[in-house]
Amino acid sequence: MWLQEVEEVFKGYLPYYILIFLPIFIIVSPANPVLASSEFPVYRMPHYDLHGIPHGCRSAGINLEAKSLTNWNNARHCVVTNFKSLTVDSFKNIKSKAGALLAMLPEHLSTLSAEEYQHLLLLENIILAQEVTIPVYFVKYSPELKSIIEDVESNIEDNLSKSATEAMINSIAGNGYQIIISASTPTVRTDARIATIHGQLSGYSADGKIPTIAVVAYYDSFGVAPDLSFGADSNGSGVAILLELVRIFSTLYAEQKTRGRYNIVFVLSGGGKMNYQGSKKWLEEQLDSVDGSIIQEVSYVMCLDTLAANDSIYLHVSKPPKEGSPTSQFYKELKSAASTIQPSVSVEGVHKKINLADDILGWEHERFSIRRLPAFTVSTLKTHRDFRKSTIMDTWGNLNMERLVKNTNIVAEALARHIYGESYESVFGSSLKISRKNVESWANTISSEARSPQLISTKDNPLVASFKQTFNEFLREVKVTVAVPDKRDPDFQFYHNTGGTVNVYSVKPAIFDLVLTIAIVLYLVIIYFLIERFPALYKIACSFTANNKKIKNN
Repeated sequence: MWLQEVEEVFKGYLPYYILIFLPIFIIVSPANPVLASSEFPVYRMPHYDLHGIPHGCRSAGINLEAKSLTNWNNARHCVVTNFKSLTVDSFKNIKSKAGALLAMLPEHLSTLSAEEYQHLLLLENIILAQEVTIPVYFVKYSPELKSIIEDVESNIEDNLSKSATEAMINSIAGNGYQIIISASTPTVRTDARIATIHGQLSGYSADGKIPTIAVVAYYDSFGVAPDLSFGADSNGSGVAILLELVRIFSTLYAEQKTRGRYNIVFVLSGGGKMNYQGSKKWLEEQLDSVDGSIIQEVSYVMCLDTLAANDSIYLHVSKPPKEGSPTSQFYKELKSAASTIQPSVSVEGVHKKINLADDILGWEHERFSIRRLPAFTVSTLKTHRDFRKSTIMDTWGNLNMERLVKNTNIVAEALARHIYGESYESVFGSSLKISRKNVESWANTISSEARSPQLISTKDNPLVASFKQTFNEFLREVKVTVAVPDKRDPDFQFYHNTGGTVNVYSVKPAIFDLVLTIAIVLYLVIIYFLIERFPALYKIACSFTANNKKIKNN
């Protein structure tokens, strides 16, 4: 009976094209059916050129399968892991062979152990020293992303604990994750401009000859992700001290009888992390201009850099100062002030020659020393190679405010002694003491905004505008100098795409699509041969039907 029904079907009721086109529709349908999706903000590595040399991450878009730190094996995989789990060797291997890297940062950067802090500090600076061709992104901690990372890692452990057959079946039938960041190819920013602000206080001298002291601090920050580089200490601390010096000395210089015997020029320079491009441009305008320079008769240039890192203070020079020179006198005043205010604080001089063969300068004062101006940097770091100068862990939560206020007092005391020849308290009195509230307020304001050069080198940046407003309030002859990249031979170039959004989709693994495709191909081959051999099959079916009729009639 059933053979007769089959015979009727083969005679014309079955639309054969369904057997062919249905599998084709399956093939061309979305390859990875999405089971669930998640979305997170991400932050890309810095991307810039300095003196014609490319730095940082050169790619942005990602559409790859997620794999763990120990399970990826080719450029079709995006390694998804905790930042703390990375090592220097694993990162170098990933950047040369993997397709992309997505690293989740620790939940609290201010509560890391000393060992974890040093590990991440080393790792971050090794990453920053590399030119990376693959997209590298960082993402803040979230429980949902943590669960995804654990899920990716657990799939490996499950496969290792099962037999080979079970592991193979699980790899085909199990679920995976697809990492997608939609981003165009990064392009050069044409609006990049590094602003440097200066203002001055005019001193007084009976003989009319008034030398100048310049106080300089750069205001930008640097780290493995521009949008997360807050630079609370490097160099938020230097900026906070400079602004407090502006406040107290401007009050004193407001009256002629209390003016010091020096002009004081205050400079907030941009591009400090870009080889001090702001100071370079400012010096060119000051020294190469036919209009004259406000630092032509400078006694010394004092640069402030990272002043809350240690309990020791270092005065960095490119050339040992001569005995009796203004720099030598200030060094003695700095040591004396430290011993008076905080005897536990040591002050040391550090001499580092400028190597003109190096493209990158170590300290900001070297920009001035190259132009034969006496200059030095006051810092709590003993070497410019200290990794704490460039890290996203330099946050408000990690800033030692007690140390910053103490060092503000020491620097102000030393400067007052040198300008007036008297102690700080005898000059200012109790009403003009260093205000912890002001220092803390400025440090908090500065470190609450990411200040990577890629982000703040824009026209009318709000933070730069606030600096200018403060200078206008306390200083005279305030001016902004702007450095822009040369069109033919740019000293620096910044690129778009510092961040974005990552979409994490829970999907079937890529091998599932391969197995499904093979199964469909086999199915089509079988259907092809069935259709090709249909007459023979039809005869066989008819013969079975005829035999059944004969048997039934008999």
